[in-house]
Amino acid sequence: MDLIARFELLSDAAQLAVTGMLFWVFAGFAGMMERRRMKSRDVARLEKVGWVPWLGLFMGAAIIGGGCLAMSLPVVLGSL
Repeated sequence: MDLIARFELLSDAAQLAVTGMLFWVFAGFAGMMERRRMKSRDVARLEKVGWVPWLGLFMGAAIIGGGCLAMSLPVVLGSL
């Protein structure tokens, strides 16, 4: 069975929890990239990483992921 079909068979709360965790994984990646970008302010180093609003992406993904996890938590904990 492929991954998309398995995701479709999950409950709504489980789908929301998986989506929230994926947003948190992306937020972790964005946080690492922001730290890498801020480590040194050399212009040549900034050209390697590029100009991306990593802090805004981190905050947005963390808030959305936390909201998804918070909404799915009562249903997921109720089924345990």
